[in-house]
Amino acid sequence: MSKDYYKILGVDKNASADDIKKAFKKSAMQHHPDRPGGDEAKFKEVNEAYQVLSDAEKRKRYDQFGSDFEQQGGFGGGMNWEDFMSQARSGGASSFGGDFGDLGDIFGSFFGGGRSQSRGPARGRDIQVDVEIDFKEAAFGVEREMSLRKQDKCDVCNGTGGEPDSKMEKCSTCKGQGQVVQTQRTILGAMQTVATCPDCHGRGERAAKKCKHCGGDGILAKTSNVKIKIPGGIDNGQSIRLEGYGETAPHGGGSGDLYVRVHVKPSKVFQREGYDVYTQAEISYPQAVLGDHIEVETLDGIIKIAVPEGTESGQLIRIKGKGIQHLQRNNRGDHYVKVKIKVPKKLSKEARKKLEELKTEL
Repeated sequence: MSKDYYKILGVDKNASADDIKKAFKKSAMQHHPDRPGGDEAKFKEVNEAYQVLSDAEKRKRYDQFGSDFEQQGGFGGGMNWEDFMSQARSGGASSFGGDFGDLGDIFGSFFGGGRSQSRGPARGRDIQVDVEIDFKEAAFGVEREMSLRKQDKCDVCNGTGGEPDSKMEKCSTCKGQGQVVQTQRTILGAMQTVATCPDCHGRGERAAKKCKHCGGDGILAKTSNVKIKIPGGIDNGQSIRLEGYGETAPHGGGSGDLYVRVHVKPSKVFQREGYDVYTQAEISYPQAVLGDHIEVETLDGIIKIAVPEGTESGQLIRIKGKGIQHLQRNNRGDHYVKVKIKVPKKLSKEARKKLEELKTEL
């Protein structure tokens, strides 16, 4: 079945080349598999669509014959998905068959590659963990302590990579710049690129004596306890970002972030819609007709509410401010009690007689 490349990129058939390029950048950033929440299958599909629509000749043939106009899977010159990802991670996006010319910065930001790199050690890897909480904890918030095994700063050198008594010296390879210029011969001639210094790893200096504890990397695999404050109002599937709690990069690099995905266990009593809570309460026919006060369970415990005269089955009674805590706000949603009138299955002779009399009366 022919693929709709325009739909995949979210543009119409009359979209300009600039519109297509913008749509590709946005989708590539969203679905990239090396980013949290990325989707490799969708990322592959987005790149396949862009490869065709960014090329005027291929786009013309696609508009005429559909996506089967070439049996090549979207990657020109015999390049498959593994080749594509390998090139992307090495910053070689501009070598692809399509018009990827100025998109090297996108892939450089993903993988630390690209035509030039900023000075300084790389940032550490992000981590994602899952935590399960119950319904009331999600409503009001809770604090959890988690044990994480991750790459962290060396306790001996504090991440410098040198022995405690070792001095830091200017890197002789890059002369303290943290970067080196590399010349590479290509079919187009000699090309120069700026890369992170391989000896000081972007710091511009290095220790005279390597730390014996971590081998000079400045990091070790350690287990650490992290306290996570889950805010009230969080919903099932939402994530919390803790900046700097991910893995630490070697050679004095920064730390990544920790993403905590929250899973809320369903409640047997409460149902959630946004920040409002819904429960059910059974009442008798006389209570519905005459009105009454009944006890209902709320997030704050058992309370009494008034059932108005003439209440019908399925009617909602609102309890203001007894719902879920709003995220980043002090107010709460409401609690709605859905009334269900209970009809008795069996009646005594006396009760039946009175109901017959009531039936005539009504």
